[in-house]
Amino acid sequence: MYEKSITRPQADLVRRAKTSRTALLSLGPALVSSSLCPVREKRTMQSGTSDAYPDGDNPLSGPHTAPRQSAVWNGGEFTAVNTPNNRAKEVATNMGHDRGSDLSLPNSGTRTRRSMLQQFGWVIAAGMFRSWPSRVAAESISPVMTDLSTYMSEARNRAFPDKVMEEAKHHILDTVAAMVSGSELPPGRKAIEFARAYGGEKIATVVASQTLCGPIEAAIANAELAHSDETDDDYSGGGAHPGCSIVPTTLALGEQFGISGMHFVRAVTLGYDIGMRAMKTVGDGSFIKDTHNLVGTFGATAAGGCAVSLNPDQMRWLLDYAAQQAGAGIGSWRRDTEHIEKGFVFGGMGARNGVTAALLVHSGWTGVNDILSGPDNFIESYSPKADPAKLTEKLGDRYEITLTTIKRWTTGGPIQSPLDALQILLKRHPFEPDQVQQVVVRAATSAAFTVNNREMPDICLQHLVAVMIVDKTVSFRAAHDKARMQDPAVLRVRAKVQLIPDEELERLIPKRVAIVEVTLSDGTKLTERVEAVRGTPENPMTRDEVIAKASDLIAPVLGPAASTKLIERLLSIENVRDIRELRPLLQRT
Repeated sequence: MYEKSITRPQADLVRRAKTSRTALLSLGPALVSSSLCPVREKRTMQSGTSDAYPDGDNPLSGPHTAPRQSAVWNGGEFTAVNTPNNRAKEVATNMGHDRGSDLSLPNSGTRTRRSMLQQFGWVIAAGMFRSWPSRVAAESISPVMTDLSTYMSEARNRAFPDKVMEEAKHHILDTVAAMVSGSELPPGRKAIEFARAYGGEKIATVVASQTLCGPIEAAIANAELAHSDETDDDYSGGGAHPGCSIVPTTLALGEQFGISGMHFVRAVTLGYDIGMRAMKTVGDGSFIKDTHNLVGTFGATAAGGCAVSLNPDQMRWLLDYAAQQAGAGIGSWRRDTEHIEKGFVFGGMGARNGVTAALLVHSGWTGVNDILSGPDNFIESYSPKADPAKLTEKLGDRYEITLTTIKRWTTGGPIQSPLDALQILLKRHPFEPDQVQQVVVRAATSAAFTVNNREMPDICLQHLVAVMIVDKTVSFRAAHDKARMQDPAVLRVRAKVQLIPDEELERLIPKRVAIVEVTLSDGTKLTERVEAVRGTPENPMTRDEVIAKASDLIAPVLGPAASTKLIERLLSIENVRDIRELRPLLQRT
């Protein structure tokens, strides 16, 4: 009896034959089988059924068919029952699948039509496979990725408006000041201890210390320093503290590669542009519930890629590594009562990811050419309805660093507007703590959730409102004095403070509008509504105010003279020839 026959593994290969690498690899064994090569041979019928299909259900042949011998993929190598065929092994090697394995194909020793067809099948499969990567690479880069990677690679040489330069220098100064002041806080002390203990090659500076270490360790430590508390910059809508990861990343890589001050400013500015656009692209409706690491990782990675001067191809791979590391959106940091894990989530993790990605790609690592399109891409994975074009929207025209808030007060973002309101009320109608009968603060529901009766003083609204009424201001030291949370004078006022989440104010986010109502014991009612927090793009701090805040943070740690020199140098950073010139000014003597 003459029958075409096929084994069950071969039938499965045919079922899975699609335009993918798996299909191309499986095509070789399928092509050498008689199911695709029309050669008929006589087979001795087994006792009623095929041993490959005991129930006689072979889908590609009639019932009662004997199994055929052919090459199959078996545990990492192609094997067959007969003698080795060197030509087939050579083809498989060219396909990239012979790594010392033994590839055997049927060969009777005499060249027959069947043996020639078997070899021809392998050549077809190999040819199809070898052309696959180049076709995919050529077809898979979207216009968005092309524009984005090109812009990123050119950023180090691209000039921008004077206003953007001034804002960038303010944010760099503000972040460095946060690092210095953070060295006096528990998270900052832990960061310095980590860098000192971890060691590594002495390449990069750990701020406010004498420690030098590798760029990855320095970036982690400095980012933790920058977000040891709530002093660093943030986005008024929440979900982002870009500076605390971007600036440390650029500093660490800038020291390793000896970049200029202008290059440094441009890398930092690019980091804000990419990090914030990443959040604005996938943040709404995203599967990522907390976006701080998303912003930190994309921002730090972009800044790092600019600092090490990657080309457009490398920038595409760099973004792939950013996307792979950016998805840790877990809001459990809200339960951290010591700000140590929070500092890592907001700053250290993104800085580590950014430096690592930049160094890997700079050293020769490659990746996916376009993580923004194609199967299992970043957008599809985290926010399927998002438009990737938002990543390049007004790029080069809208600079995100100018849309990020420098905080007037060294406290959590949602507390800024209530403190602004109280300061205005105290100036307009001075009053003393014992005159206060009640204080009602209305804030957006998300803001109220973040700062409601927290254990840490700098993010506890009720506590800082009471401090503001008692001291008539809130200094850095007062905002971080945890012992004062038990001060009877503060506790008496705090008992009169009520925080009310307001849905109407929530609808105004990203604006952090707050309403403060103070009722005095004589019945006087004072009300102030703050629409634009001091330090926001709508109500920016002046240069003098930025300097005053930085001096208040730096001078107690490095000394007044060193503080003045560092501030002056950072405000003229575009004239620095090598960023390593800042090292003596950043270190604690």
